Amino acid sequence: MSTSSTSATERAGERGGPNDVTLFGHWICPYSVRVSFALAQREIAHDLVDVPPTAARPKGFVVPEEFVAHSPKGEIPLVRIGTEYRADSLPILEWLEDSRSASPLLPGDAVGRARVLERATWIDREVFPPMIGVYYGTRTDAIERSSAALTAALGRMGQWLHDGSWLAGSGPTLAEAVVVPVYARLEGLAALGFTGHLDHRVADHLERCRDLSGGSAVWWTATQTDEFVHRFERYRAIVAGSTSDQPDE
Repeated sequence: MSTSSTSATERAGERGGPNDVTLFGHWICPYSVRVSFALAQREIAHDLVDVPPTAARPKGFVVPEEFVAHSPKGEIPLVRIGTEYRADSLPILEWLEDSRSASPLLPGDAVGRARVLERATWIDREVFPPMIGVYYGTRTDAIERSSAALTAALGRMGQWLHDGSWLAGSGPTLAEAVVVPVYARLEGLAALGFTGHLDHRVADHLERCRDLSGGSAVWWTATQTDEFVHRFERYRAIVAGSTSDQPDE
């Protein structure tokens, strides 16, 4: 997955002053990927400071002091614009819309804006928990329940595509930004126990998102998918080993 390019960094440097944009994030974090998608899709020049999520930080990794000082929970993503900071992906996405006018992912009218934010919040609430349940699951029955719940949630989301190509309007919006991290890791999810079949409308929507500039910027490579799968297979093995050491009750 591409991150901040040299040209993006140079342009940010040329602007200088309060307009600089910096993302503290990492490709494996789905919440960080939401922000990376929006920045790329909107062609917002920015710097990237690579900060892996806590569970993925290599031994000896030094967390930047700036990140520690401004991330209330110590979690990615964190974005700085000038001298201001925001944490958490949904507030960051909306903040970027309010602070940058180019290629918006929110409609200008109140009704359209409310619909996009409502659907983005719904995806965050209904799609992300079972997705996370698939790869953090350590018991077959729990993984199967998460897989079924994710399939059902994506199916309900597909109803929004009945009359159009996008989730909440005539073009990509923040709703796409929120769901793209799920799409980008579907192959990895399948390797870890996701057995659902996508509604044809959702499958077509996935391909449209992949073809966007934001999609191509954050879509996982085979190497990234393999790393993701290996990380959680190892996690499951560790949990299984720990459980086998416990006395029977």
